[in-house]
Amino acid sequence: MKNQKLVRKIAKSAAAFLLAVVTGMTAIPQEAQASSLPYQPYNYNYWEDIVFTPAAYEPRKIVSGLDFTYEGEPIGAFVTPQDLCKSPSGDVYIADTGNNRIVVVDSTMTEVRRIITTFDNNGTEDGFKQPTGVAVSQSNQLYVADSQNRRVVVLNEDVSLVRFVENPQSEVLEDGYQFVPLKVSVDYADRVYCIAQNMFEGIMVFETNGEFTGFFGTINVEISLWEKFWRKLATKEERAKSQLFIPTEFTGIDIDPDGFVYASNIDPNGEQGVRRLNPKGQDVIKKGVNKNVGGDLWIDGNSDYSGPSQFTDVVYRDSGIYSCLDKKRGRIFTYDHEGNLLYIFGGLGTQTGTFRLPVAIENIDRDLIVLDATSGNVTFFNETEYGRLINQAVALRYDGDEAQAVELWERVLDLDENNELANTGIGKAYLTAGDYEKAMYYLELGMARDYYSVAYRRYRNNFLTANANILLSILFVIIIAWVVWRRIKKKKGIVLFKKKGKKGGSLNA
Repeated sequence: MKNQKLVRKIAKSAAAFLLAVVTGMTAIPQEAQASSLPYQPYNYNYWEDIVFTPAAYEPRKIVSGLDFTYEGEPIGAFVTPQDLCKSPSGDVYIADTGNNRIVVVDSTMTEVRRIITTFDNNGTEDGFKQPTGVAVSQSNQLYVADSQNRRVVVLNEDVSLVRFVENPQSEVLEDGYQFVPLKVSVDYADRVYCIAQNMFEGIMVFETNGEFTGFFGTINVEISLWEKFWRKLATKEERAKSQLFIPTEFTGIDIDPDGFVYASNIDPNGEQGVRRLNPKGQDVIKKGVNKNVGGDLWIDGNSDYSGPSQFTDVVYRDSGIYSCLDKKRGRIFTYDHEGNLLYIFGGLGTQTGTFRLPVAIENIDRDLIVLDATSGNVTFFNETEYGRLINQAVALRYDGDEAQAVELWERVLDLDENNELANTGIGKAYLTAGDYEKAMYYLELGMARDYYSVAYRRYRNNFLTANANILLSILFVIIIAWVVWRRIKKKKGIVLFKKKGKKGGSLNA
């Protein structure tokens, strides 16, 4: 059954991909007609079939280093930038990797605040060498993954040096380990979370003083009995060409206000490309109806699109909503706190709204911005009416206000009549309100089987309770009728027996 399900997924995803490619070139959804989107927004239904949707976000503008000046001089193009983040004040920090600098711009990305290329290191001028990650703490301290200098640089707001995080020492690290930080984040207690090159044991955690304390959120890879058996029989060359059964590597990191770490990773099975790690490092993410938070379904074939999605970054937004960036197909996948896939947009290409090599994503108020390493551009995506309604409805549901969300979900259905999440949201509101009959109607449309079962049980119990007297009376009449029928049948049997006895004589004769 497992293999049949996998084959079904592969076949459906391949067909969906072909359909998406064709329609992406020939069709434009209703909401996107004005802006002529170069891709067709879509989602997956309960049966994992592709369904086209209105656009939740539309590209508004593209900016590059060529658009900026600083102190009257052009700053030049961004060269292979690898990361960006926003500060508590709203400024955007860009790790301009190829130029060995950090560029700080305002939230609208129209003005350069500062360019950081050097800093004072105990009286000597120091600088970056291919910075690949950047983060800003709540106290506005800047953390830079200075990869080729093999350190994390911590700077105050005035660019004075606070400390280095470098050369971690621990018994759990191999002898001669070379620390190469790639991505960095910092929590409310100023603990540093670092994704390092070729580090499969998990996210490296450092205390505020820079001391390495261990690994966080290690991903264990399970090997099936068949895989174990095959590897015993396979040749050395065959084993070398096969998938390595090692923990998967993290690619991006973000931390929500409650201290939960959202970490993207490359999942070779394409089922879970993001994790939500609690303070103990345990994954507590919810995976929705289809148990999948891995982006697109697996696409078969040998094209650039084949295989699973590859999440390269994740951003936590608000109210349990988070967005993941797929570098394989250039798409943004957004999920809610229950693991439901809300909407998909983006694609590969050179047109506005598409990417060549997307590497980082961030949210600015209600906008989303995506950094492209190859083009050196940052693309702004604006929330559409369709996206706004979904985001607000999900936020209300996250806060437990299902009733207030109903009106928003109904407006979503006006734009997208087949939206299963909207039907489920309305159904859950009716379920909470005690209108189980309406709840069953909408939950069935939303394919929310678990909630439908709850609504059905409550509807049945209420029906039985409300009609108990009538049902008991009917049952009493049925019992009386049955007793009377049995007695009549018994009497007829006795009479028939006596008649047969008289006709045939004594039984003992």
